[in-house]
Amino acid sequence: MSDDQPLGAGHARPTPPLRRMAARDQEERHRAATPLELFFDLCFVVAVAQAGAQLVHSVAEAHTGSGIAGYAMVFFAVWWAWMNFSWFASAYDTDDVPYRVVTLIQIAGVLILAAGVERAFEDHDFTVVWFGYLVMRLALITHWLRAAAGSTGGERRTAARYALGVAVCQVGWLGLLVLPEGGRPWAFLVMALAELAVPPFAERSYRTAWHRHHIAERYGLFTIIVLGETVAAATVAVQSALEDSEELGDLLPIASGGLLIVFAAWWIYFAVPIHEHLASNRQAFAWGYGHYLVFGSAAAIGAGIEVAVEQSVGKAHISTVAASAAVTVPSALFLLTVWLLHARHFKRGVGQLTLPVASVAVLACTWAGDAAVPAAGLVCAATVAVGVAITARQNRAHA
Repeated sequence: MSDDQPLGAGHARPTPPLRRMAARDQEERHRAATPLELFFDLCFVVAVAQAGAQLVHSVAEAHTGSGIAGYAMVFFAVWWAWMNFSWFASAYDTDDVPYRVVTLIQIAGVLILAAGVERAFEDHDFTVVWFGYLVMRLALITHWLRAAAGSTGGERRTAARYALGVAVCQVGWLGLLVLPEGGRPWAFLVMALAELAVPPFAERSYRTAWHRHHIAERYGLFTIIVLGETVAAATVAVQSALEDSEELGDLLPIASGGLLIVFAAWWIYFAVPIHEHLASNRQAFAWGYGHYLVFGSAAAIGAGIEVAVEQSVGKAHISTVAASAAVTVPSALFLLTVWLLHARHFKRGVGQLTLPVASVAVLACTWAGDAAVPAAGLVCAATVAVGVAITARQNRAHA
């Protein structure tokens, strides 16, 4: 295989010998996600699925506030660990034996974290989640220390700062174990802000060699995987409901509306080539951090569809409006966040209003009773149609 061939899932490369971990070329041609990165994503979605399942249980039992809080905390741990590795790999993926082993240890850490999600939700015991996060962070520190050892000057200082920042934050997360239950949300907020501050602190004088095409692809692939998990969760929910009820007529509109929402979410996310916007750390950090809401809302859409299905067959102890909101709120949040991160940088004129107006319309569907989910699905489908028409008209005008 030549160096210019893409390295997709079907192009495995032989494991290179142990070598110095040097930064990769930021302008490398045909840079693509590796099989290890794809495997990494799939394993992380296991934890996303666990968090979504517990969110469904909490909302269906009318414990919405505590369910959303627990979901936000667990999802942050998963998202932040995924994001840290993705940006590191974009700059330093050597794909040798030590790199692969340390990355597989990170995967083991997220599986440990996933095993502790139910206990964190039901018993507010974060011990297993904390330990899984510890395994992931120690592996990341190892990566950064190796990068520091293989570099010089500003690059070495940046890698060392990353290792130091991650280590200090991991100590701070002990607050989730030692503080009383009432103080844990505040500990989470403080430590989340501290974690978000590590990359700007580390890269204040030297930018790591992340590859903008590769980063855009990595985020896009994870979005696809999360949306796929949403479809799988909704399918299981409908199947489970059919075992207890033969009223297919009640479930079909919810399933159809949910499918339209997921299809539209995929279409809207990939409507513009975002890599051209990622020209600096300032732009990239804001874009990357904003994906906490993109990924979180995409996964929550699947949880919401499950809640709506359970409510329709009498298994959820909440009102129709609450069940509808479980779908419409994350759907509207997804549309609005994608507009903030993607579409507004490329749309002109009336096209700028498409997604904000659509998010408001989706929220309005909350009060449509049993037709809320299919109505939201139709709004999302119409949003795609309007976007396609506006883009075609602008292209004709430009030509």
